[in-house]
Amino acid sequence: MKCHSRKAYDDRPAGVTGAGPTSMADEDRDIPEQDVTSIASRSYWDFGDGNEDPIHRIHAYPAKFPAFITTKALRYANRKGVKVHLIGDVFCGCGTTAVEAIRNGKSFWGCDINPIATLIANVKTRHYDDRGLERKFVAIMDHFQSAQSSSEDGVCVPDRIRYWFENSIIDDLLRLRHAIYVSAPPKSRYRSFFLCAFSNILKPTSRWLTKSIKPQIDPEKSPREVIKAFADQVALMRKAKSESVNTPTSTTPATDTPTARAQVHIRTRNFLASRLPSCRPDLIVTSPPYVTSYNYADIHQLSALWLGYASDYRDLRKDMLGNEYGVGPLRRPTIERLGSLALDTYDTLEERDKRKARSVARYFFDMNRAVTKCWKMLNENGMALFVIGNTTYQGITIDNRKHLTHCMAYAGFQDIEAFQRKVSLKTMTPYRDARGRFTRDSTKRRVYGEEFVVIGRRQ
Repeated sequence: MKCHSRKAYDDRPAGVTGAGPTSMADEDRDIPEQDVTSIASRSYWDFGDGNEDPIHRIHAYPAKFPAFITTKALRYANRKGVKVHLIGDVFCGCGTTAVEAIRNGKSFWGCDINPIATLIANVKTRHYDDRGLERKFVAIMDHFQSAQSSSEDGVCVPDRIRYWFENSIIDDLLRLRHAIYVSAPPKSRYRSFFLCAFSNILKPTSRWLTKSIKPQIDPEKSPREVIKAFADQVALMRKAKSESVNTPTSTTPATDTPTARAQVHIRTRNFLASRLPSCRPDLIVTSPPYVTSYNYADIHQLSALWLGYASDYRDLRKDMLGNEYGVGPLRRPTIERLGSLALDTYDTLEERDKRKARSVARYFFDMNRAVTKCWKMLNENGMALFVIGNTTYQGITIDNRKHLTHCMAYAGFQDIEAFQRKVSLKTMTPYRDARGRFTRDSTKRRVYGEEFVVIGRRQ
C-alpha cells in the first residue's frame, strides 16, 4: 500500500527566514527571541467527550498521549479552515494518534524510533479476524505444552535477562516465544499480535518493580505464571479489538463530512535522520519526548532483549532526542544560536551537572531540527499541534514549551498559539516516590500537573 503524495515539496515561501540548523555544520543562523504573547488556559484541551477506546490499553506505555486530543485537534483545524485528509505523527509512540485518526476516517502516516512502540501501534491499527486469532492462540498453546526448552536456548540468554527473571520463568518464556514463531510465520500478520501480547507480560513475569518507571528489582515480588499471564493478555487484546470503534465510517466525527477509507502507514525510523515521506500531512498531531523525563530505552529493555531488537538495550538510546551517547558535545556558539533560553539553561545546569547540561542542549538542538522538518513536510495551509510539558532537574526549570515556540517561529510557522491543559492523572496523584511511582504523598517529589498544546500554521 503506497502513501500517495498530494502535492510535491516546495521551497520555503518568500520572506520566511532560515530553515533551522539541520546538521552540525549548519550553525550560521540564530533562533529569534520570539514567543507567543500569552498562554491561555482552555478547558477545551483538558478532557475528552467520552470514554477512551479500549484498544489504547492493550499494552503498558508510559506517559501515553491523551487519545481525545486528536479528535479535538481535527475539530479545531476544521474551525480554522484546514481541510484534513492525512494526519501525521513524527513521534507516534504506541499509536494513539493513529487509532484516533482512523476513528475519524482520516489516513495516517507516523514514525517512531522505538521498535516496541511501532509494534504496539501496528497491532492497534490492524484488523484481525477473531476466529483467526483463536486458531493461532490454540496452536501456540499446543506448541508450548509439547515443546521442551533446549540447552542451546539457555546459552543464548543474555546476562541482563537473567538479572530480571528466574530460571524457570526464562525457560517458559523461551518455550512461549518459540511457540509463537512456529505458529505464526514471519509474513503472518498474527505474529505481531502475539508478540505484542508476549511483550506486555514480560514485566509481570519478571522481578521488575510494578508500576515503576525506573528499572529496579522488587525483592518481595512474586512473578506471574507465564502461560496464565499470556492467556489473560491475549483475551484482553481480543476483547479490546472486538470492542474497538476504530473502523472508519461514512462520516467523520470531527468534521461531519464524507471520507474515503483511511490508510495507515507506521514506520520504525529516526525522524531526524530520515528523508521526508512522499506524502504530506494536512495536520500533524504529536508529542515529542520531554527532556529529563522518560528514558524509553531503559523502560522497554525487557521487550527489546526478548524480541531481538537489540543485543544491548543501551544501543537504542543513541539516536533518541537529547542523546549524548556516541556524539561530541555541541560547541558553545551553536548553543548561543539556539537562543538565550537554551544558553541560560545550559549555563545554569553546567554548574551542577555538565553531562546533563550537554544532554539538554542537544535536546534543544534536536527539537529545532524536528520542528523545522515538521514545517517542511506539512501541506500548504496545514497545521501542526504539539503537546509538550516543562520539566525540572534538581530544582531547575527547563522551559520546553518556550523553546518549542521559538523553534516554530524560526521554522516559519505562523499564528502560533499556546494553551495550558491539565494532566488529569497527575492531578490525582501529583507526586513520585523514590522508586518512581505516582503517589498522593505530598512529602514526595512533585511532578508537573499541566502541559501545553502549542499550535502553528504553515501558510
